[in-house]
Amino acid sequence: MSDKRSAGLLVFRRTTDGGVEVLIGHMGGPFWASREQAAWSIPKGEYEPDEAPEAAASREFLEELGLPAPEGAWLDLGEARQRNGKLVTVWAVEGTLDPAGIVPGTFTMEWPPRSGVQGEFPEIDRVGWFTPEAASPLLVAGQRVFLERLEEQLGGGGRGRLSDP
Repeated sequence: MSDKRSAGLLVFRRTTDGGVEVLIGHMGGPFWASREQAAWSIPKGEYEPDEAPEAAASREFLEELGLPAPEGAWLDLGEARQRNGKLVTVWAVEGTLDPAGIVPGTFTMEWPPRSGVQGEFPEIDRVGWFTPEAASPLLVAGQRVFLERLEEQLGGGGRGRLSDP
């Protein structure tokens, strides 16, 4: 098992009909370019043992989306081990963000493979608001549990276990 850890922040908003939508991002780079199903992610990233996971979630949100995390109480959605062995911890926060305001961070990689050519690609190439039902097949499989946990926490009259980041 991997000892790598990631932390992320799932932003949600309430709709006028009493429902909920979540903000997720399509992973950038050539590997994901033509994929839609299981090619989206909660904004998240790795952190070292000496960094608090909450701080990492906030930092990664800013790095990946170019916007600070919305202010508000954080819902603890717990941890889940991904298929690659990485342990991911996620919180949710209510907020509204305009996808048009996103300025994604970038990463550098060799592309095409074994070409010796380095390219720069966005970490997330687009974001969108989706109902949890619509978001589920889009998210990588190991993150879908966080949608279920968010719905469970909001199901009791819209109140979950709130904590400060």
